[in-house]
Amino acid sequence: MTIAEKILAKASGRKKVEPGEIVEASVDYVMVNDITGLPAFEVFEKLGAEPLREKIVLIQDHYVPAKDVASAEQSRAMREFARKYKIKNYFEIG
Repeated sequence: MTIAEKILAKASGRKKVEPGEIVEASVDYVMVNDITGLPAFEVFEKLGAEPLREKIVLIQDHYVPAKDVASAEQSRAMREFARKYKIKNYFEIG
């Protein structure tokens, strides 16, 4: 197995995983950036879930500084999500 397969096998409580296989794994952290954040926040809100604050890392690094209004809105959405859910691992500039 590759190192990635070994990590995923351990995190999913299995002895082995195969390429292309879908696995459910426990993760140490979930990293969200300013591009992937907005769609992820929309799904999160729709599910009505409570975040595991200590396992989420929010990083703004693609649109810093914002290149246009849409980019600035994505940054604002990340900032508001961090504030609303009291995410401590929020980094304004990547």
